[in-house]
Amino acid sequence: MPPKADHLSRHPEAPGAGATLDQWLSYLESIHPAEIELGLDRVLMVLRRLFPRKPKARIITIAGTNGKGSTVSCLEALLMAAGRTTGAYTSPHLQRYNERVRLNGEDVGDEELMAAFSKVEAARKNITLTYFEFGTLAAFVLLADAGVEDWILEVGLGGRLDAVNVLDPDLAIITSVDIDHVAFLGNDREIIGFEKAGILRPGIPAIYADIDPPRSVLQQVAAQRVKLQRLGHSYHIDASGREVVVRFRDESLAISLPAVSLPLNSVAAAVAAFRELEPQQLPESVAEVIARVRVPGRFEKLASHPDVYADVGHNPHAARWLAARLESMKSSVGRLIAVYGALSDKDVEGVVLAMSPVVDQWYRGGLDCPRGLAIGELAERVRSADSGLNVIESTTVSGALKTALENANPDDLIIAFGSFFTVAEIRRDHDPR
Repeated sequence: MPPKADHLSRHPEAPGAGATLDQWLSYLESIHPAEIELGLDRVLMVLRRLFPRKPKARIITIAGTNGKGSTVSCLEALLMAAGRTTGAYTSPHLQRYNERVRLNGEDVGDEELMAAFSKVEAARKNITLTYFEFGTLAAFVLLADAGVEDWILEVGLGGRLDAVNVLDPDLAIITSVDIDHVAFLGNDREIIGFEKAGILRPGIPAIYADIDPPRSVLQQVAAQRVKLQRLGHSYHIDASGREVVVRFRDESLAISLPAVSLPLNSVAAAVAAFRELEPQQLPESVAEVIARVRVPGRFEKLASHPDVYADVGHNPHAARWLAARLESMKSSVGRLIAVYGALSDKDVEGVVLAMSPVVDQWYRGGLDCPRGLAIGELAERVRSADSGLNVIESTTVSGALKTALENANPDDLIIAFGSFFTVAEIRRDHDPR
């Protein structure tokens, strides 16, 4: 765990008039000694100064090991299609901090962000906040100032002690529970489930978007008398026919989904959430709305001939989904080629074991970022997972992709994955826009 920080501390002065967003972000990184400090006390103190009363908006909080960003984007699109005004808060960003806050589907601008940062700075006085906590409160300011009707908030880490959880939701969604962020959440799925169930509130509806919830989640559901919609019980995904259909148990309702590159569990959870929030407003064009959703870094196609995809999946749970997605495409492509870069605190061995059955050729690249695995250490951990892999190494993931492209055939498929940093570096060279 990171060292415990004092609530009060001396720090450089905040950026003044004429400052840039980069200067503000550097300042945010400097005012708290730890990158992550789970706990709500400091955030609550500043929140109450910013918002003496709960914001006048409907709040949807989304936690989970994987699939949060896709769920946010799909629900955001459905609500907007129904005429609702929306604000979305997600993290981390890939290339620009502005990506973290969207108002009616559009990233906020630099000036708006800096104005929100100034309000949080004035409210916090001498209370220290982490980079994420400061940004979360600034997002709340932006959404409140915009007056949007629905706030869709993605938890950063865990749930119970995450800064997003200072606001009581009107609907809670848990996308999945699996092993990740071991240093903070532990390596026991029941304990992790308890942390994620911390976003639940007594009597407030909730959705669990996977078929196998930990007992710890179900115990919290029962203790708080939560109205739970659960995949495999309240609603089902039927992919047996030509189209994917979400079927709801309590009504004769079946909603067709388009062929998308997003996790179906996330898409179905967004549909279930929309149905809970707007039972009379379900758009007839659900499939069309979902078909238009694009989530950067989630099985995102960046180039063709050969096809290049990027995915932020970085734990075994995400790797299993990615492997299944690739397996479904294997008959229509040449070789499946992986470009992999990872962070030091991730389960590299588990990811490699999940992906190795479908990958024909591996390229490994080092990451020059905090916690990034240099190529030597990454190579050692990959070999420990599967000594028989065919691997080509490069000092960077960009270099690994360059070599992969030089050696690929036009009908091959290249998947670059392993972390947000991996995808950010790849997207700089292959911007889909």
